[in-house]
Amino acid sequence: MSELLAGLKIDHVATPRLRTAVLVDERHDGEPVVFVHGNVSSSLFWQESILALPDGFRGIAPDLRGFGESETAPVDATRGLGDFADDLYSLLDTLDIDRAHFVGWSMGGGIVMRILLERPEMVASLTLVSPVSPYGFGGTKGASGEPVTADGAGAGGGSANPDFVAALAAGDRGDDSPTSPRNMLNGAYFANEFRSPLEETFLDSMLTTKVGDDNYPGDATGSENWPGFAPGTRGVLNTMVPGVHDVSGIVGVSPKPPILWVHGSKDVIVSDASMFDLATLGRMDVVPGWPGEDACPPQPMVTQTRAVLDDYAAAGGSYREVELDCGHSAMVERPDEFQAALAQVLRG
Repeated sequence: MSELLAGLKIDHVATPRLRTAVLVDERHDGEPVVFVHGNVSSSLFWQESILALPDGFRGIAPDLRGFGESETAPVDATRGLGDFADDLYSLLDTLDIDRAHFVGWSMGGGIVMRILLERPEMVASLTLVSPVSPYGFGGTKGASGEPVTADGAGAGGGSANPDFVAALAAGDRGDDSPTSPRNMLNGAYFANEFRSPLEETFLDSMLTTKVGDDNYPGDATGSENWPGFAPGTRGVLNTMVPGVHDVSGIVGVSPKPPILWVHGSKDVIVSDASMFDLATLGRMDVVPGWPGEDACPPQPMVTQTRAVLDDYAAAGGSYREVELDCGHSAMVERPDEFQAALAQVLRG
């Protein structure tokens, strides 16, 4: 168990769905701010953000199923991110929280967008930090998220780097391999050669990821389309594929809370040329047999998010975009700018 920053503690909350570990601020009371972490991480990435909340707000950061100290449970990917969202509804109901500010990072951004889509009355404000596209991760093209193939080829559980998955399973803390968790943290989660003083804690967090077909990365099926596999029905990566994940319907919700969107200009995970999108790697000849730009272009993830948020604003909502000189984790790499923007949206 990692040592926490002063002022924080982890509670274990038994809900009707599963036992959930929750990182909370012992110092403050006030309006709840629910921080939802991303893939291959846990609530520990939110420590500094919680401690920096302005007066009148209290941070709550749960560990999702299969991450951190929460109970491990299978992820039914046929429901998209529904298992994760339903876990959060159950947790908040157990904590007697019926309305909160939501902050979601990466996959967590997709989860909080789903909460806005399903229960807009719960959302006082929404902050997205390098969120997964409203159309998921992989297998779509264009600003409107059109599927590249009927079966979502190239997305889902089969897209994970097997060496990285093996390193997670082995608890690898080294830096010899480019796909070690430590090197992924410093080379993909962050940019600008940034090294956090909490590096060991963040590595601990990554290594809590439960590996397997029911959790990370998930299963896969064969495909006649490039690169030869399609999404399965189980596990984390299959929750964000064409056909099961589409939260673009937030455009039509009512009421429409204010949205803050923070992302890094040097993000290699969520971008219009993601280094984790097999179409990008195919275009670079890293993955052989790529059928070309017309047949399988890289997913324009940032463009897709901006298009949906533009439509949200045109339909009567409001959003603010903040692009920072950083990688995938602005709240860690550029904390002052992130915390200032978050405080502004929280205060309305």
